[in-house]
Amino acid sequence: MMTAMELSAPVFFIVCPLVFLAGFVDSIAGGGGLISLPAYVAAGIPIHYALGTNKCSSAVGTITASFRYYRSGYVDMPLCAPSIAAALAGSALGASLTLLVNERFLQGLLLVILPLTAFYVFRKKDFEIQGGALPRRRTIVLAAVISFVIGGYDGFFGPGAGTFLILLYTGLAKINPRIAAGNAKVVNLASNTAAAALFIINGRALIPLGLTAGVFSIAGAYLGSGLVIRRGARVIRYVIMGVLCLLFAKTGWDMFGGP
Repeated sequence: MMTAMELSAPVFFIVCPLVFLAGFVDSIAGGGGLISLPAYVAAGIPIHYALGTNKCSSAVGTITASFRYYRSGYVDMPLCAPSIAAALAGSALGASLTLLVNERFLQGLLLVILPLTAFYVFRKKDFEIQGGALPRRRTIVLAAVISFVIGGYDGFFGPGAGTFLILLYTGLAKINPRIAAGNAKVVNLASNTAAAALFIINGRALIPLGLTAGVFSIAGAYLGSGLVIRRGARVIRYVIMGVLCLLFAKTGWDMFGGP
């Protein structure tokens, strides 16, 4: 079992800047886990510990963005509350399942998700809804179902969960994009917290690294959630693309070509 004593300074130097970038990106449109989780793996953290530690730092950072969205009026709490409960249940179930899965399978899953999501990030320019709003009750039910499914994915693996929430909230539940972004951030906070707690209980989180990286995640989330999205979205997409390509290459080398 890996301990905090085995962590070296280079691990922090690799992880923390990328977690800052992940917090920045995640606060805008989700998907920060696509940067932060591979960063832990690239720093040499075993995948189960990477998952647990990433949940710790993500939960810490997501608090900041959630608060700023809430304070700005972009969180619909009557709509969000059932989604939070559903995400908590889904995340706990997903995190329980991932502790039973082979490490090499999770690395292979990462190699599949990274290029697919990179393609999506490159193509997607916004999250505007198509068609009119749905009846309120139907919207609440759809949002809760979406939150349970993505919460389960977030607990099991996680990268891109925030992005998937926004995409499904706007595409299926027809929620206003700004409200979708705010609600997604709060729901993602709930699923991150549930998964982090389970990983910590099972000894699969490096808490000193997670908390340190969490400070960087807070800084990134604070800057990103206060940014005017329109003019910066194109630059951010290309930054994500570059990071994903580098981390994909590193993960592939570790799995197939490394010593």
